[in-house]
Amino acid sequence: MKRKILPVGKLPLNILKRFLKKYSILDKSIIVGPDIGLDAAVIEFGNKYLLAKTDPITFVSEDIGLYTININANDIAVMGGLPRWFLAAVLMPEGKASEKMAEEIFSQLSNACKKQNISFCGGHTEITSGIDRPIVIGQMLGEVAKDKLVTARGAKVDDAIILTKGIAIEATSIMVREKEQELAKKFGMAFVNRCKNFIRCPGIGILKDSHIAAKFAKIHAMHDPTEGGISTGLHELAIASKAGIVMEKDKVPVFSECQRLCSYFGIDPLGAIASGALLIAVSERDSKKVISGLKKNGIKASIIGRIVDRKQGVKIRENGKLKSLRIFERDEITKIF
Repeated sequence: MKRKILPVGKLPLNILKRFLKKYSILDKSIIVGPDIGLDAAVIEFGNKYLLAKTDPITFVSEDIGLYTININANDIAVMGGLPRWFLAAVLMPEGKASEKMAEEIFSQLSNACKKQNISFCGGHTEITSGIDRPIVIGQMLGEVAKDKLVTARGAKVDDAIILTKGIAIEATSIMVREKEQELAKKFGMAFVNRCKNFIRCPGIGILKDSHIAAKFAKIHAMHDPTEGGISTGLHELAIASKAGIVMEKDKVPVFSECQRLCSYFGIDPLGAIASGALLIAVSERDSKKVISGLKKNGIKASIIGRIVDRKQGVKIRENGKLKSLRIFERDEITKIF
């Protein structure tokens, strides 16, 4: 039998689900273990819950510290928690690693932690063969009050699905960082610099988004759409909540810079890595309060769909017609590499 080679990116959801079911080891202290759409583990921790998450940064090397802290902190935030402690495994490429490279990574990690009041408290560093760029694998620990825990399992039929900011913030920054010279010739350096800065403005962090949303209503579920974009993120939310979803394509905000880049590279923005946006499931009656509260705090937000019965599946309404929403097992951003 010919061996099937898997594509770059996350493991396909069906394979991952099978492995998690077969190989996870959970004791009685595990409140939430690994599953599709669940962003962090939840562990009994005295009068609070400990939240634990690990995530690597593999697409970029420039500003890798900023990426690492925010991407890992995001998965604590969507559980309703506060990121507190961070550890990093820093891998640098053989033949390219230098003291300067190492210090830049350490400095970036430290500065990003300081901005979110996170303790940078441990990890591992080495020069590694077989890689062509630095890779940082982060582990973020956080905490949440037991009555404030939110998981992606909590979405309910008829909930509104709110999206903050727009798509695809991280993909926009990655594209110009990887193809800077080509895109500067095509669109100009001012455009390139603006897109590179997307990681800071509008930003790839969602800690503020999640905490503000929780002040205005009882949030049923949150999820952080990353690899595979908003489309795959909605599938993960549906799987976790055992529900269906209808997304309204014309309601999904796509940054104009993102749309220009995606059109140029032949990329579907719905399948491009979307860190910086937050999916929020909340009752219809509370959705206006949440959106208003976010906007008052400078965060754009809009309803992009609804939670429906599981039997209806995960759909997208486009030009008045419903069709199945695609799962992007290979992130669209990989087309540029």
